[in-house]
Amino acid sequence: MATVLLVIHLMVATALVGVVLLQKSEGGALGIGGGSGAGGFLTGRGTANLLTRTTAALAAAFFLTSIALTLLARHSGNAGSVFDTLKPLAPTSGPAVPGENGAKAPAGRGGILDKLQPREAPSVPQNP
Repeated sequence: MATVLLVIHLMVATALVGVVLLQKSEGGALGIGGGSGAGGFLTGRGTANLLTRTTAALAAAFFLTSIALTLLARHSGNAGSVFDTLKPLAPTSGPAVPGENGAKAPAGRGGILDKLQPREAPSVPQNP
């Protein structure tokens, strides 16, 4: 049921995007068919009226399928949250402090910052 409703929802959303793109914009730059020029099948007010009604119908169908999908998801499956199923992590000890209990400072991991730090004191030239 949910899959069928989701497919219908996607088809309505795609159709709604298409119908909105077919409409004539305020500036007239994006509309297809260009206004009320030569007499055609759907020109002028007839096109605007048909596209407006189609947009309203598709928007209503979009909202209805959205609400139906929400209600269907709410009443099916788990009632709990994903966070309710997570196991708590085991407590860990605090970070090692150099010099405490004879612990040495951890060696570098070989990253670029370790390579940039001097290994020994730099030699400074002395004036005699």
